[in-house]
Amino acid sequence: MTASPPIALFDMKAQQALIRDELDRRIAAVLDSGAFINGPEVRELEAQLADFAGCAHAVGVSSGTDALQIAMMAEGIGRGDAVFLPAFTYTATAEVPLVLGATPVFVDVDPVTFNLDIADLERRIALVRKEGRLRPRAVVGVDLFGLPADWPAIEAICAREEMFALDDAAQAFGAALHGKRLGRWGHAAALSFYPTKTLGCYGDGGALLTDSDERAELYRQLRTHGEGKSRYEVLRTGMNGRLDTLQAAVLLTKLPLLADELAARTKVAAAYGAGLSGLVQAPGSVPGADHAWGLYSVLLPQGVDRARVQDALKAAGVPSGIYYPKPLHHQPAYAAAHAGSIAGGPPPLPVSEMLCTRILSLPMHPYLSEEAVGRVIAALRAAL
Repeated sequence: MTASPPIALFDMKAQQALIRDELDRRIAAVLDSGAFINGPEVRELEAQLADFAGCAHAVGVSSGTDALQIAMMAEGIGRGDAVFLPAFTYTATAEVPLVLGATPVFVDVDPVTFNLDIADLERRIALVRKEGRLRPRAVVGVDLFGLPADWPAIEAICAREEMFALDDAAQAFGAALHGKRLGRWGHAAALSFYPTKTLGCYGDGGALLTDSDERAELYRQLRTHGEGKSRYEVLRTGMNGRLDTLQAAVLLTKLPLLADELAARTKVAAAYGAGLSGLVQAPGSVPGADHAWGLYSVLLPQGVDRARVQDALKAAGVPSGIYYPKPLHHQPAYAAAHAGSIAGGPPPLPVSEMLCTRILSLPMHPYLSEEAVGRVIAALRAAL
């Protein structure tokens, strides 16, 4: 009897087999040129990213975290500023405001979409304004797991409050809302090219997307030590945040696959939704949204022992993940900032806390076979 092939939570080997020859050619060209920093492949990639997203500018940077930091540095965000962001997301979103001296103000999320709860965002902005100790400066909307946040509402709030709207699209490149791809919502969008993302390189990498000529120019200066038109003309304090040419070459090889891969992810998600209906809470959706399915995360029923479920899945050869086991306001690094963000203590964040106890991510990548998806569904049904 032939053993079933192992199932991967993320699978980069299947993709690499399709593009290995072109990948080798692209990498060899960089090695031959010796242009390892800001080589022509970086500019070529930036043009293709902007074209794919439908925005005016793409600026390659060294990671998704650096993309967030450069975007906030360009706005002059720092001490005395409040940056509103979801409590249920990856640490980088909150890390950057603190590094810059600003105060992260954690906002609860919607229990269906897992994205920013707009009513709670409004409430916390009003509380900060009433107190008057911090200046509301920015909202970071995270398109969690690949689902676009409520960008029309976030943009309207930011316009009214004169705040910067930054899209943390690290898990969602390729997603769209009302016919506009992420990269055209908000004032700017930050991308991550970590290897497991919808478009990933073979190391760290990121980019900033924007329609603003002025912001794009600032991003290019800030990623290279604040340089002006020459290497030793330093116009402002910046950072070393450039995208390596080798990583740009990898991304150029992979980008032509992205549209078909997004369609394949959607097909996998539909199969999961049908096979797990009535068993778990499937990922939410919103009208007019094209989900990128960076992750497929379900909510287990209340009271189910998640560790036991994961052990049963592992025994059946099915990997799983927990994104995220702890809300950001419970992380030691952010506890003091959270406690002091609103006088008398900020309001509770019950949905974010609940999600962390019940969330479970299943294998999701474009190369999952129907047989593999069926095995995942059967294993989860048996575990529950």
